Amino acid sequence: MGWLADERGLEKCAANYAPLTPLSHLKRAADVHADRTALVQGATRRSYAELHARVSRLASALAGLGIQPGDVVATILPNIAAQVEAHWGVPASGAILNTINTRLDVDTVAYILDHGGAKLVLCDTAFLKLATEACAKLEGRAPMLVEVCDREAGFSPSGEFPEYEDLLAKGSPWADWVMPEDEWESLALNYTSGTTGRPKGVVYHHRGAYLATFGNAVAWRMQLFPVYLTIVPLFHCNGWCHTWMVPMLGGTVVCCRDITAKAIYAAIADEGVTHFGGAPIVLNSIINAAPEERRPFDHVVEVFTAGAPPPAATLAAIEPLGFNVTQVYGLTEVYGPATECLWKPDWNETQGEERAALKARTGVAMATLEGAEVHDSHGQPIPRDTVHLGEIAMRGNMVMKGYYKNPEATAEAFKGGWFRSGDIAFQHPDGYIKITDRAKDIIISGGENVSSVEVEGAIAHHPAVSLVAVVAKPDERWGEVPCAFVELKRGKQATEEEIIAFARERLAGFKTPKQVIFCDLPKTSTGKIQKFELRAVAKLAVTEPEEAE
Repeated sequence: MGWLADERGLEKCAANYAPLTPLSHLKRAADVHADRTALVQGATRRSYAELHARVSRLASALAGLGIQPGDVVATILPNIAAQVEAHWGVPASGAILNTINTRLDVDTVAYILDHGGAKLVLCDTAFLKLATEACAKLEGRAPMLVEVCDREAGFSPSGEFPEYEDLLAKGSPWADWVMPEDEWESLALNYTSGTTGRPKGVVYHHRGAYLATFGNAVAWRMQLFPVYLTIVPLFHCNGWCHTWMVPMLGGTVVCCRDITAKAIYAAIADEGVTHFGGAPIVLNSIINAAPEERRPFDHVVEVFTAGAPPPAATLAAIEPLGFNVTQVYGLTEVYGPATECLWKPDWNETQGEERAALKARTGVAMATLEGAEVHDSHGQPIPRDTVHLGEIAMRGNMVMKGYYKNPEATAEAFKGGWFRSGDIAFQHPDGYIKITDRAKDIIISGGENVSSVEVEGAIAHHPAVSLVAVVAKPDERWGEVPCAFVELKRGKQATEEEIIAFARERLAGFKTPKQVIFCDLPKTSTGKIQKFELRAVAKLAVTEPEEAE
């Protein structure tokens, strides 16, 4: 089907076919936009020619250390220039990029290093303790650590490890890149937040990342030469693939190490930032910024927000400040955003709650995703009537290759020819999806996924705890925070402060409960804890505001 009667001489060849890869964007930009500013970090500014040369140095230096195509190179870095360079340099060496969440605990980082098999880790000075403690837990050979010292942020090198700049000095600015021979080759290994048990390794291919760059650009209505601010951590779905996208448009990536309202306003005013993404907590920080933190600007800044639907009050407050917010939705398994709340011209005149409700829709499939639907338990599309509920299912080129070293989980996720998201939603008659709940009790705190099962497991080790259930508690600043309900053993005592401190020793800060309520847990006749009752209590419980973790 679809073939001419005589296809002789019409085969693929070097002249008419090249594997799709985001690496092509930077190779082209280094030629077409050689003198344009590609990367900004504080006072450091690099042109596309300079960025290309540094990426070439990194790729060849990694090869000089014995890194071979197919090896895994990890990073434990904030949103700094080296993290951007690693997104190009690691795959340009033929290796697979594994960006690790800097907020994770030692045990989880050790698991990721062991499971992914990283041969080398680029680590920021601030996270060397995390990296070394994780490496110490490995039974096999630990990866080589290369220190990335951000002197502009006030750090001095520890002197204990080879330095990143010294590594680059050993590479060649003219080295050839290892381009994929097959666009299905692996590009990146990203670990989920471990919503059930251990995190799973999501494998991206070059084709999917390449197409995601186009999908995001179309959804964002981008034109040439955008100025993109890195608010989304580059360890989250590779920054939603946005760093790979910007060179396609000859734009500029502005690094933001410390995410504050003051830094965001400064970047917009000083660098002319036109686009950034972030969770609703970022929007709230902009809205609630102190007068001295604000800076005037005279253009509209386009914002992708995801992680949780922005509250109506947030949307109403931020638009007059010069920001146009677009709700997007996705998961690690679909390269970050995969659906967009595509704004219809007919909605332009809406105001207030009606406008906010439209903006908060989960949306429709991006142009480069083959399909996004809501399915019932039999894998069939539900009626588009806003009443029937089902699970969001997606398929197409923006879906992962699968879970690394886990064919069973991959098969389960792809059952029926669709990726099953685990998120519950309905569909409007016009096809727009709207999430109503999250399966498996995932808590999204400040854009970070928190597994209630993991938190429960940590607290359950306390000697005074008989039963524990953790649910999401609404929070004005973080969107949601973990709230723990604890049933104590007979004759045992514990305080809220003691339980929180106990959990903090075993979990990352953002996973630690912000409130503990002692009670007899409500159960069904079979002993299952009724979490819906606890959510109702948590929603009404009052806690004092906390400082950022």
